[in-house]
Amino acid sequence: MEVIYFAGGCLWGVQAFIKTLPGVEFTEAGRANGTSPTLEGDYDGYAECVKTSFDPTVVTITELMGYLFEIIDPYSLNKQGQDVGEKYRTGVYSEEKEHLDEAKAFLKKRSDHDRIVVEVRPLTNYVKSAEEHQDRLERYPDDYCHIPKDLMRKYK
Repeated sequence: MEVIYFAGGCLWGVQAFIKTLPGVEFTEAGRANGTSPTLEGDYDGYAECVKTSFDPTVVTITELMGYLFEIIDPYSLNKQGQDVGEKYRTGVYSEEKEHLDEAKAFLKKRSDHDRIVVEVRPLTNYVKSAEEHQDRLERYPDDYCHIPKDLMRKYK
């Protein structure tokens, strides 16, 4: 298994979608690249993200990027749906340089790459979100989500 972190707006919907994808073995709601090692305190620059453990013999980073692009507006800076703010930015984070290189190659191959605001950066800090945010839409399916419900069920 390998691990990568995806930010695509509110993490509730991102987690609900990603966990249905082929090759994804585990997901966890969290915060990427903030400055604090805890959930306490003021906003510290993090992006809401989903820690994603996947089998690279089943799904590639390029394929995972394609799936991510199904649920985000890649041109929207710090906003997805009704969720607005830096913590809702889109991004891909990893401790593995190869993952970041493959994600960057995916972006560069797109004809619209000059308009895309999805950041691709090394993971410098990760903090697991509180339990109330883990698999939130499974427990509260009527909570707001910027991802259409039919799209979240596309790969089930």
